[in-house]
Amino acid sequence: MSVAVLSCLVNDCSQPVSPATFVWIFPVALAATILKMLVVFTVYMVGVALLTLAERKVSAWIQDRHGPNRVLKGWGQPLADGVKNFMKEETIPGMVNRPLFILAPALAFIPALCAWAVIPFAAPWDSPWGRIDMVLANLPVGFLFTLAIGSLGVYGIVLAGWSSNNKYALLGGLRASAQMISYEIAMGLSTIPVLLLAGDVSLDRIVREQAASGWHVLSLTIAFFIFLVAAFAETNRLPFDLPESESELIAGYHTEYSAMKFSLFFIAEYANMVTASAMMATLYFGGWTLPGLDGPPYTGLQTILTLGVFVAKVLVFLFTFMWIRWTLPRFRYDQLMALGWKVLLPMALAYIVIIAGSTLGLDALGLPRGPRFGLAMLAENVVLLVVVFVLFDRGRIVGPASHRAGTVELARLRVMPPRPALGAPASEGAD
Repeated sequence: MSVAVLSCLVNDCSQPVSPATFVWIFPVALAATILKMLVVFTVYMVGVALLTLAERKVSAWIQDRHGPNRVLKGWGQPLADGVKNFMKEETIPGMVNRPLFILAPALAFIPALCAWAVIPFAAPWDSPWGRIDMVLANLPVGFLFTLAIGSLGVYGIVLAGWSSNNKYALLGGLRASAQMISYEIAMGLSTIPVLLLAGDVSLDRIVREQAASGWHVLSLTIAFFIFLVAAFAETNRLPFDLPESESELIAGYHTEYSAMKFSLFFIAEYANMVTASAMMATLYFGGWTLPGLDGPPYTGLQTILTLGVFVAKVLVFLFTFMWIRWTLPRFRYDQLMALGWKVLLPMALAYIVIIAGSTLGLDALGLPRGPRFGLAMLAENVVLLVVVFVLFDRGRIVGPASHRAGTVELARLRVMPPRPALGAPASEGAD
């Protein structure tokens, strides 16, 4: 009886529960929830700190040099940085808006932390006390919750720039607001095809649908590409780090910050990277699923293995974030805006129409959701990839602020007279 009751408590069953049984079983469910919270948030915070070390090691590997190798052979560098930031003198300029100046770093970090509450990170465990879902809050609207909470992160950056009473910080905050609002639209639209295939906004339902029909990256590659580009812009990572852009704005929105408040903005950036990586793994790469590990019975060993699978997928995306940072140069601001509004937004809208029509057509043909449905979507996806990235693009569309020189333009450039050397008299016929 107790196992059935706990199963109903975890899965929101409407079966009435007697007071005596509830008193006995409630501490078990409460203890499981508290334990999951402690483990997830502890690993999350420690992992974010270690990502600063991973960033330095990856950049050193790409640039063929040594990374941090002094404090405990480099592994103690995050601890040394934390101690340094806590012990540094914290300065607050005299003309700032003090309440908002203090609140802004927390507003930048908290949304990324809260978004993890609805992301399933492993297969459920059929314990002796009932099934325990490996998610902090298995909300039926988990996907919408993630989008809503994630969009609040822009307030921390904007308020940091505005409250600092510094023109460079203000410009960084304005750039951040324009950039994040522009790419949030494309990011939200890129997830609609996922919802059309899954038929639900629950992240757990999206993961299980991929286990039955195949990973969405195979059938919705263009949507994944749009989400990936938007994720780089949302996390202010290169090549979209215009809000910081040290060569133009000193340090951007956090110019006036020091000590741990300054460090909290960087912690928020890495926290957003982890959250974005987990969302990409969940929406497009099957989450914790792997062929052979996605069905009942859900044993403890299966839960541990699927947790390892999910962590591995997240680490691949985190490495991609770091790889791109040390590979591509920063976009110009007009290129940034043009890519978001002129390329990603129309592409996402057209893709929604195509996927909605395809899904409606396959359903009308009586094709059930499963492997055959996934193969049909895969065939359509291959055709769309060829059309978008081979026929339409070829360097002309994804590069909206510049274009390749045509034959006429090259001929005109070849016949132009050479410019005179500096200090030399110009020729009579020169323009």
